[in-house]
Amino acid sequence: MPDIKIKIKDREGVVHELDAPTDMAMNIMELCKAYELPVEGTCGGMAMCASCQCYVLSEHPLPEMGPDEEAMLFEAFYVKDNSRLGCQLPISEDMDGLELELAPES
Repeated sequence: MPDIKIKIKDREGVVHELDAPTDMAMNIMELCKAYELPVEGTCGGMAMCASCQCYVLSEHPLPEMGPDEEAMLFEAFYVKDNSRLGCQLPISEDMDGLELELAPES
């Protein structure tokens, strides 16, 4: 299965076009870490720290937000209407061309 492309703007405004494998059950947080983007993921992807918060810039269909993610974003800093936790976004083929921006560190 081919990789898809995901664009992620870092906190300095630089856009990184990443190859994202759709066959490894990775999520956006893990993809950022694999490319050494400054995403901490301190809770290990449990939707408990918001260090992988990102803003969705493109109109892609994404999985619904679960109650853990909603609760975490309710308490997080720099939250916008388009905020999501990267750890809660499993990479799938329909994300090809997805554009995200890393939220500021809190």
